[in-house]
Amino acid sequence: MTYDVETIRAQFPALTAGTAHFDGPGGTQTPRPVIEAVSDALSSPLSNRGHGTIGERNAESIVTASRQALADLLGADPAGIVFGRSATQLAYDFSRTLAKTWSPGDEVVVTRLDHDSNIRPWVQAAARAGATIRWADFDPATGELTADDIRAVLSERTRLVAVTAASNLIGTRPRIAEISRLVHETGALMYVDGVHYTAHSLVDVEQLGADFFTCSPYKFLGPHHGVLAARPELLETLHPDKLLPSTDVVPERFELGTLPYEFLAGTRAAVDFLAGLDARASGTRRQRLAAAFTALEGHEEDLRAQIDKGLSALDGVTVHSHATDRTPTLLLTVDGRSTTDACRFLSERGVHAPSGSFYAIEASRRLGLSDTGGLRVGLAPYNNTEDVERLLAGLSDFLAGPS
Repeated sequence: MTYDVETIRAQFPALTAGTAHFDGPGGTQTPRPVIEAVSDALSSPLSNRGHGTIGERNAESIVTASRQALADLLGADPAGIVFGRSATQLAYDFSRTLAKTWSPGDEVVVTRLDHDSNIRPWVQAAARAGATIRWADFDPATGELTADDIRAVLSERTRLVAVTAASNLIGTRPRIAEISRLVHETGALMYVDGVHYTAHSLVDVEQLGADFFTCSPYKFLGPHHGVLAARPELLETLHPDKLLPSTDVVPERFELGTLPYEFLAGTRAAVDFLAGLDARASGTRRQRLAAAFTALEGHEEDLRAQIDKGLSALDGVTVHSHATDRTPTLLLTVDGRSTTDACRFLSERGVHAPSGSFYAIEASRRLGLSDTGGLRVGLAPYNNTEDVERLLAGLSDFLAGPS
């Protein structure tokens, strides 16, 4: 296993500005091959998809290559990869489509741990269909959301369970495969928000048991748009509202309007960049991705341990990320001090660790942090030890200053 972080950092033009970025959970910086792929797509002949002109063929090739890249990243079927503007938009689209099959008395499960984009679309769709929302809670002391927490709200009327694969606020990774087995025993579908998870762990949609799995390429070094993976045969049973002349073929059936070809080209490049994080890895793209994520997780765990140790030496800092299995994402608060002020203080010293609840508003409230949340420290593939040292030194200086 090899992980040359300095070689990796050299591929990110934005890092020359000198900022230590701990804002990866909100969106990562972009490596040069992704930037070049977007530019190349826009610099070449480009038209609506087809097989006639070179512009049509370029568009078709970009879409096909990007579907295959996402399939390799997620362990999915390329025929089940759906592109959208964002994971939020996809959740709204699929909630409206699935709600057509619900009746009054049916039940939909959401969790207090999730980002609101995997809560509110289901709450609102259920209300329109007359279905009942059941809330699965998590333990605020440990940050754990267990299979038993989901089991407690399942019934024979459960039609769908929406759950995160990793909390974007505190990093908790629930045991999705175990949860999915319970969900499928009731005959319900499982909609998994994998936006935060995909940036840190190799995804295997089939192993997780996710009927629907979403991610956002801009959280793993790519452009801004959303992706959903599902079995093609499941997508064949669903019928979204769409324009009459638009294709009814899966997965295009769910892609409303013209796709952002240049962003899809960038997404394919982002997957290839991830596959190269372990320079010694070989084999198929999927095999190289597996090696790369092993290397990445090792690197991020080392940095997280360094952060954990440093924070433990700072009086007045409370860390709210405690789950046994979690991403390298920490939420912290400071006794008697505003984390907005801490964020501003760090920013003035070239360290970006944002403050807020980051749309995980239910989780923030459950943690007793109201809608304010805390300071979120999230790692990305380009973070190094120097970044961590600057973060810890900045927090120490903030604590030493006037309140």
